[in-house]
Amino acid sequence: MNAVSPPSKAAIDLVSVGALVLRLDPKIVPWRKATSCDIHVSGGEFNVAANLADCFRLRTAMASAMVDYPIGDLVNQRVRAMGVIPYYVRYDHDGVTGPNLATVYSDRGHGVRPPVVFYNRSDEAAARLRPGDFDWESIFSGGVRAVHSGGIFASLSETTGPVIIEAMRTARQKGALCSFDLNFRPKLWKRWGDPERAQRALGQIVACTDVLLANEEELQQGLGIAEPAAKSGSRLDPQAFVSMMARVIDRFPNLKVVAATLREVRSASRHAWSAVAWMDGRIYTCPTEELDVYDRVGGGDGFASGLLYGLLTGASPERALKLGWAHGALLTTTPGDTTMVTREQVEALADGASARIQR
Repeated sequence: MNAVSPPSKAAIDLVSVGALVLRLDPKIVPWRKATSCDIHVSGGEFNVAANLADCFRLRTAMASAMVDYPIGDLVNQRVRAMGVIPYYVRYDHDGVTGPNLATVYSDRGHGVRPPVVFYNRSDEAAARLRPGDFDWESIFSGGVRAVHSGGIFASLSETTGPVIIEAMRTARQKGALCSFDLNFRPKLWKRWGDPERAQRALGQIVACTDVLLANEEELQQGLGIAEPAAKSGSRLDPQAFVSMMARVIDRFPNLKVVAATLREVRSASRHAWSAVAWMDGRIYTCPTEELDVYDRVGGGDGFASGLLYGLLTGASPERALKLGWAHGALLTTTPGDTTMVTREQVEALADGASARIQR
C-alpha cells in the first residue's frame, strides 16, 4: 500500500518552489586552471520538476524568481525545454550589479581528487522572494497533486522559508502532497550565524511536510535530531538512519515518508550507491550498486524525482524507493544536473537490467 494519497488527477502533478541557478562546469579540470566550461541550468527544486517532466512525463511547474537580462533568457529557455511550466516573479537588472541569477561553480574531480563546489549568490533574485509574491490560488486553481521545495532555497534569506510554508499550506487545502529535501549546505547556512536559527527555520517547514528527503547527517545538522548512540563505520549501513526514525517521527508526526540515499565514495569516479526509506512505520532498503560516476551533481535530486514519481503513481513503497534509487544512479552517468534518461531505462534498472549493449 502506498504511504501517501495525493489527488489522482489535477492540472499540475507537481509544483517546485525555489531558485534557478547556473552551474558552470569545467569538467575534470580544477577551476584554477580552467579555460572553458559547460553551462547547466540547475537548482535542487528545479531539477526535481525537470526530471519528472522530461523523464517521467508528468506535468510540472516551477515557481521562482526571474531576471530580465540575457542570462535570464538562457535559463528560461532551458526551463521550457525540459517541459516545465514557469511561474515567475520578474526583476529588472540594473546593467551592473543585479539582481542576479545565482552561479554555482563545480568541477567534477577525478579519482582521488574530490569535486569542489563554491557559489556566487550575490544579490540573488530568489533571495528577495517573500510571502505574497505568488498567487498560489491561481497557480493551483486547476488542482495540484504535489508541491516540492528544499533547504537550499530556504537558506537564501529569512523570507524564502515562509514562501515555502505559504505554498505548502495552500496546497494542503487542495489535498496535495508536500515534499521537502533538507539538502543542508553548511556554506549557505553559516551566514545565519547561530545554527539553531537554521534548525528553527527548517523545522517550521518540515512541520508542513509529508515526504522528507534527508540523510542521517542532515537530520543532525539541519534539524538538531540527536545522533544515534551506536554508529556504523559504513555509509552504506542504514542502521544509523533507522535508529533516528523514532526521534524524527516523535518530533514531526505529520511525516509519512522519510527517505535518503546511501553513498560511499570510493573515489570521485567510483561510488557505492543504495537507498533507505521509512514509510508509515516500516523500513525499506535497496541493494548496493557500484557506480562509475560521470557527473555526481544532481544524483540526489534524481533519487527524489524517481521516489516522488512512484508515490504519485500509486507504486508500492518498495517500488517507489527502487525507482528513486534507479533514476538517481542513472543520472550520475550523464553530464549536467537534470535527467538525460528515459522512464523505460529507469524501470529496467529497477527491475534488475544490466548494462549490456541494447541492439
